[in-house]
Amino acid sequence: MRLTKSTDLALRTIMRLAVTGAEPCTARQIAGEMQVAYSHLAKVAARLQHLDLIETRRGRGGGLTLTATGRTASIGRLVREFEGVGDVVDCEGDVPCPLRQGCQLRMALRRAQEAFFASLDPLTVDDLVASPTGPVLLGLVGRAPGLSP
Repeated sequence: MRLTKSTDLALRTIMRLAVTGAEPCTARQIAGEMQVAYSHLAKVAARLQHLDLIETRRGRGGGLTLTATGRTASIGRLVREFEGVGDVVDCEGDVPCPLRQGCQLRMALRRAQEAFFASLDPLTVDDLVASPTGPVLLGLVGRAPGLSP
């Protein structure tokens, strides 16, 4: 299983926000630090806000901050929200698989997918930014491409 770019960016964004605490940072700043398109990060941020994981404030002194819910949210839940819980393979696609009626693989892949999510369920954002990750993230804060460290 491979995570989508949106899921990856959502995870990196909440981790980035977790290490700077209550200090807001802009979506443009985060996009620069992560070397991703601002438009993509803005879409991910809107979804994170909808899930009550981050708060956004416009204007001077505004930006993105992690909510208390976001800090303690299950990583498994976040990945499920971004990835969806559909089948790993599309057995019912435009040309349905001829094996779909008696296939053992579909259920085995579904169990493997759920085991993947279940292994992420107990993890929180705080867990992800514990040492050694947190200090590494702090070292990246404010370093967009072309800026000196």
